[in-house]
Amino acid sequence: MGPMPRPTAHRLPDYADRVLSAAERVPPGRVATYGDLARLLGEGGPRQVGRVMALYGGAVPWWRVVRADGRLLPGREGDALAHYRAEGTPLRDPGTPGGTPRLDMRRARWDGVTR
Repeated sequence: MGPMPRPTAHRLPDYADRVLSAAERVPPGRVATYGDLARLLGEGGPRQVGRVMALYGGAVPWWRVVRADGRLLPGREGDALAHYRAEGTPLRDPGTPGGTPRLDMRRARWDGVTR
C-alpha cells in the first residue's frame, strides 16, 4: 500500500509552495533576497516572501533567502554562517573584532537564472 495522501487542511497555500520551490532553486554558495524571489515569482513582495519563509522555510535552504542589506537573520546567525562557510558563500569582514560577518551581496547574489 502506498503512502497516505496528506489531508487537505495540512497542504501548503499555493503561494507558499511557489516561494519554497523558488528558494530550493537558489544554488549552494549563492543567495537571493526576499524581493528577488517575489520578482522571480511575479507575485507578492519581500514581506510576503519573508512571512512564508518564517512559517514554512525550515524544510528548504532558508539561509539562501536573505535581507537585501546582507545582514544575517537575527537569532540564526550561527546556523547561517555554518551553511555559508560550508557552501563557500562570499562574506564580508564584519569590520569589528568579534562582529558578525555580512554577506557580500555583490558577489553572492543569485540572478535567478545561472546555476
